[in-house]
Amino acid sequence: MPTTDTAIEQPPKASGNAGERKSSFRTVSLDEVNRLYSPADVAQINTENDIGSPGEFPYTRGIHASGYRGKLWTMRQFAGFGTPEETNLRFKYLSREGQTGLSVAYDLPTLMGYDADSPLSEGEVGKCGVAVSSLADMEALFDGIDLEQVTVSQTINAPASVLLAMYLVVAEKQGADWKKISGTLQNDILKEYIAQKEWIYPIRSAMKLVIDTFEFCTEQVPRYNPISVSGYHIREAGATALQELAFTLRDGIEYVDWGIRAGLDIDRFVPRISFFFNAHNDFFEEIAKYRAARRIWARVMRDRFGSSSERTLKLRFHTQTAGVSLTVQQPLNNVVRVAIQALAGVLGGTNSLHTDSYDEALALPTDRAALLSLRTQQIIAEESGVANTVDPLGGSYFVESLTQKMEDGARDYFERIDNMGGMVEAIEKGFPQREIQDSAYQYQKALEAGEQTIVGVNKYQMESTGTEVPILVIDESVRHHQLERLQQTRDRRDKQAVVRTLDKLRHAAEAGDNTMLATIEAVREYATLGEICSALRDVYGVYEEPAI
Repeated sequence: MPTTDTAIEQPPKASGNAGERKSSFRTVSLDEVNRLYSPADVAQINTENDIGSPGEFPYTRGIHASGYRGKLWTMRQFAGFGTPEETNLRFKYLSREGQTGLSVAYDLPTLMGYDADSPLSEGEVGKCGVAVSSLADMEALFDGIDLEQVTVSQTINAPASVLLAMYLVVAEKQGADWKKISGTLQNDILKEYIAQKEWIYPIRSAMKLVIDTFEFCTEQVPRYNPISVSGYHIREAGATALQELAFTLRDGIEYVDWGIRAGLDIDRFVPRISFFFNAHNDFFEEIAKYRAARRIWARVMRDRFGSSSERTLKLRFHTQTAGVSLTVQQPLNNVVRVAIQALAGVLGGTNSLHTDSYDEALALPTDRAALLSLRTQQIIAEESGVANTVDPLGGSYFVESLTQKMEDGARDYFERIDNMGGMVEAIEKGFPQREIQDSAYQYQKALEAGEQTIVGVNKYQMESTGTEVPILVIDESVRHHQLERLQQTRDRRDKQAVVRTLDKLRHAAEAGDNTMLATIEAVREYATLGEICSALRDVYGVYEEPAI
């Protein structure tokens, strides 16, 4: 274990790189890795203050004293395709096979706030996730699923408040108590401007909508996480592990700043902020990233915001294996990649986990591939033995050194962003976007130079893989089905009530009031996603990305 108590006799240092198979060894983030790590690499780390014990500040070793011995992570496979009925069947299939939480993937029109019958939706309905245009779709999506008894994560951002409203109205129709509803709304609009690019409104208006959900959920849905601050998409866009960590946590700080400025009590709303990280291929770098994330968040909440509440200081996070690491070439290799990445997430202490399926470089996963990815988690949990002890890598010279390096690097980014005025200002200046672009460029150069290896892509290629992977095909029948239900919904509803509630929503937005109650009222009258988002576009306008 690292210590500062006594002088440490150092092992002899090897000189040069004679006899080594490469001139340098670097992580997937292109960070240099030493031949050997020793007590000298952790001499500046204070065992008690920097590492501590599981369940204790600064939570480097985990937020629970018993780790996974008390409760395993939530196995939450990301699922959504085609019609709501088809996704509903996938939810039930995976739940029967041992999945312990649901996670909804929405299609591109839904993510952008358009109905299935919008001309802008053509060719995309149900293709990359489930199509949801109205409360009628949401009712079909969760038909037969008791929302009071299951936690559901929704990957939705720009129109997040509308999908939350639909979800709550479905729960209400089931007779569920909102105060017992638990789950997570992604709702991280900042990473959309940084990386994912699925925005609707200008940044500051979009941030207002996010804070509206904080305020509403704190009072009305207190067990629900109104945001999952996401580094996943930042990493998928080409960020390094450090950039993923730094920009994600700085986004989290930005949300806390905005919440406090809106008058919210930090110790009431921050405990419901959750995080979402990527799990890439470099095993130890990923583990260090998760450990550093907990430590940084705890210290920032204490030192920057003055909180002493344990619930505020504890960072909870979901992990998804890296979609960007999956390859079309030799796709069964992806099974191995996912297992390694998932293991890193578990050894890093993730609170919930999604494992990608091996066919996702080709299409959305089939039932068979999705089941194998779930089984990967179950084998790690039940057979590998890694869940039997807490933070088994704690004290490793290499892991602790990497963890400290992550914290130092993230704090350097924090300082640079603070000097720009905050994350919103940094995004408006294009700072994180340019940092990620540069990292992606450097990684691509390393790949092309053969300095980084992707098995089956730039090394060990095969002319024919001999693996014919069946893929899930979403055809245009989905669009026809959705258009038919949308038209029936429009025909059946009270049109005057729809107009009245949409006007009320516009007025709330214009007045700067919380928009959630007006959104829920519109949803109850079966106003569609596109109609509600258009009402807000009338007030807020739309975002146009500046040249980066």
